[in-house]
Amino acid sequence: MSSNEFADLLVSGGSVGTSGIPEALAALESKIAAGTASVGVIGLGYVGLPLARLFARAGFSVTGFDIDPEKVASLNGGTSYIGTVSTDEVRGMLEEGRFTATANFQSLADMDAIVICVPTPLTRNREPDMSCIEVTTRQIAQVLRPGQLIVLESTTYPGTTREVVRPILEKTGLVSGTDFLLAFSPEREDPGNETFTTARIPKIVGGEDPNALRIACSMYGRALERVIPVSSLEAAEAVKLTENIFRCVNIALVNELKVVYDAMGIDVWEVIEGAKTKPFGYMPFYPGPGLGGHCIPIDPFYLTWKAREFDVATRFIELAGEINTRMPHYVVERLSQAMDSKLGRALRGSRILVLGVAYKKNIEDMRESPALKIIDLLQDRGCEVFYYDPHVPELPETRRLARMAGRPSVALEEIRDGAFDAAILCTDHDSFDLKAFLDGLPLIVDTRNAFGKAGIVDEKIVKG
Repeated sequence: MSSNEFADLLVSGGSVGTSGIPEALAALESKIAAGTASVGVIGLGYVGLPLARLFARAGFSVTGFDIDPEKVASLNGGTSYIGTVSTDEVRGMLEEGRFTATANFQSLADMDAIVICVPTPLTRNREPDMSCIEVTTRQIAQVLRPGQLIVLESTTYPGTTREVVRPILEKTGLVSGTDFLLAFSPEREDPGNETFTTARIPKIVGGEDPNALRIACSMYGRALERVIPVSSLEAAEAVKLTENIFRCVNIALVNELKVVYDAMGIDVWEVIEGAKTKPFGYMPFYPGPGLGGHCIPIDPFYLTWKAREFDVATRFIELAGEINTRMPHYVVERLSQAMDSKLGRALRGSRILVLGVAYKKNIEDMRESPALKIIDLLQDRGCEVFYYDPHVPELPETRRLARMAGRPSVALEEIRDGAFDAAILCTDHDSFDLKAFLDGLPLIVDTRNAFGKAGIVDEKIVKG
């Protein structure tokens, strides 16, 4: 798309590329405009399920696809398994006949638009793992037909949609831009954020050609408040990485400042509160026990990997990753030093409680939570480790939690009864009873300044 065409699209709201559009694609555009299109969402997790809900609210007929039969059965039974989409909302979609879930990927042939929301993790060598995208795209290719729109939402490196997804789809003999349309629109979910829900977060969309861009924007425009087209697939892919790299680097900076200021006897939290009173030129970021979630600990390394193809070093990003990765080690060492100086005992053989295992407050999501690494480090140091988190009643089986899989959260009464030697507060859920923690625990390393924000000062509390 030329720069003039792109400018016209922004001004006209979608007048570019309408001439000479193939009949099947014109029919697709008409269905989307009328709200009669069928939309398939692949991957019913924290991104896919909220998106399916929005498309159903917009009047589309939505089918959710997932390889997990338990998720499919739960949704078809009217029960949600994530906090951002309520059970009542799932039941409402089912009752209105706007939604169904399935593990039968052959049904993708019936979809007018298909949105891919599958995981993009890192390998053990911290390189992009494209397996979920590749497998999913091959499943689509098996039933691909003329007149379909394929949109990738999974976070990835610039070039993935064009270099990975398109070739797999075109092995069918169908051609992108002529038979089917291809677009990329990065997810921007923020679980637990009640101010900026999915519908209110501006939606970036990049298309492989003018028709793909216009029709994808039309689809998202029926479901979200604001859609922002960009000039290419690669630009849209880069937007998501830039957003998360910005956060990763700034969090690394304050984490490093935390270590420096602690050595100087300065409270980093007080410094940040003072700095953020400046009405310009400063944006507050806050330290913590490490990075969690499906984006910030992973996405920056997609760009560093891709940059090597162009012989470009990304030292700044890699350094930020190193600093954030070391934070769980720093927190455990702070606990060890505090126990030695304040309690006169070692970590080994101690009963340590981890307060909060979700990666952020007020949600149940544990993906890449730094609490998991902290638990692992404490076990390696010879501790007996327990946890308390009302949002996570039982620890799932993960690679990091093999030794604690299935363990339930302790009861608040056990904390009040003094059953533990010390604790690390990793997640500052609003529901936490800080007074009960203070009364029942001899020592607490607070990585979120939860007690400080609540105005609680006590010798038992060590900022971590």
